[in-house]
Order: sequence, then C-alpha cells, then structure tokens
Amino acid sequence: MKITWLGHSAFRIETAKARILIDPFFTGNPAFDESTRKDAAAGLTHVLLTHGHGDHVGDTIAIARETGATVLANADLAAWLGSKGVGTVDMGNTGGTVHYDGFSVTFVNALHSSAQITEDGVSHSLGNANGLVLHVEDEPTLYHMGDTDIFSDMGLINELHQPDIGLVPIGDRFTMGGAVAALACRRFFQFSTVIPCHYGSFGIIEKTADTFLAAMDGQSSIVEVPRVGDVVVR
Repeated sequence: MKITWLGHSAFRIETAKARILIDPFFTGNPAFDESTRKDAAAGLTHVLLTHGHGDHVGDTIAIARETGATVLANADLAAWLGSKGVGTVDMGNTGGTVHYDGFSVTFVNALHSSAQITEDGVSHSLGNANGLVLHVEDEPTLYHMGDTDIFSDMGLINELHQPDIGLVPIGDRFTMGGAVAALACRRFFQFSTVIPCHYGSFGIIEKTADTFLAAMDGQSSIVEVPRVGDVVVR
C-alpha cells in the first residue's frame, strides 16, 4: 500500500487493485502542490468522502467528471453529488459496508457537522460526518478518522476493525487537537502507523504536528509525519 498525503485531509491510497482519493480538497487548499494534481488523479478508480464540507468534498465533482472514478459518500451527500452531474455515485451510511474489487469501505461515526452553502446562498445539510475504514485484500487495514473529536466508541471501532494505519486529524478548532488526538491513538488503538492530518493548511489551525508528537509519549516511533506529496509505503 502506498499512501500519499496531499495536504489537509486529502490522501491518495494505492493498493494492488485500486487507486483511491480520500477527501480531494485541491483548489483553495494552501498546502496542496498544484504541480502534483495530474499525478494525484492518475489511474483513479475511486473517490471516498468523509463528509460534506467544502474542504473535504473539494474537487470531487471535477475529478469524477474527468476520470470517471466511482464516488462513495454518505447517502445524503451522494444524492447531492448526483444532482450536480456526478455520473457514478455509490452511497452508504453509518455502520454500513460497501464492497469493491480488492477492498471494502465501512462508514463509522465521527463527531462533526456536514453541510455546504452553495452558490445560491442556501445551506444544504449533507448527512452525518463519518470516518472510513478500508479493509484491503492482503494489505493493511486503514482508518481515516475524518473530522472528529475523541469519543469512547473509538474502542468499538478498534474492536470491530483492528485498523493498522490511522489517518488522524490533529489541527484543533474544528477537530481534536494534538494532545487529544494522541490520547485517542494511545487509549483506543494499536496502530502500527499513524499519519496526522488536518493541520498545516489554514492559519487558524495547528501549523505543525509537534504537539501531537510530544503527546504520543513512548509511541512517537509509530508516527509518520510526511511532507505534502511524500509517499508512505506499508
């Protein structure tokens, strides 16, 4: 498995059978390197969305039109994307699992909101926010937490799915901050690799992963802090 951080909460995941973008927020993302846009969408098979905020839906509509990739989102967000002309849209919801060739995606809880104010000035509720657990055939299990605070049922997510890799928001203000994110990782999971995200993009959230690293105590060795565009292989 190859994992590329594209800034904010956007990741490219390459598996034996799929090329996946999660929360592809490129346009307007101060951390995104525009020169990597073509590579980010190369050979794309799927786009997975954690929730409906603009900094997570991002460029999904344009990417789906350009590549023909299947977009998977919660039912409300998927219906909204379909109304915007996205051709292949799959839907799920909290607790449900969607199966593809070589991997599956399970929607789990996240403590956050999910809406957009569109160009007509109307606020659209776009379902509940989720985390996404990817069970990949013969490869590590990956959990993208989405935007969330800590919650005790993370223990159940670990019990049910035993994720190896955690993509963890640490930026504070809109998600848990570094110290709380570290507590979530240490208390509820046995990750072999943790990659922090949702920081270093906008000025009002954390600029670095330093607080998170410090709070991981004796487990900082499992944390990978890539630069935007770096590839982590697992």
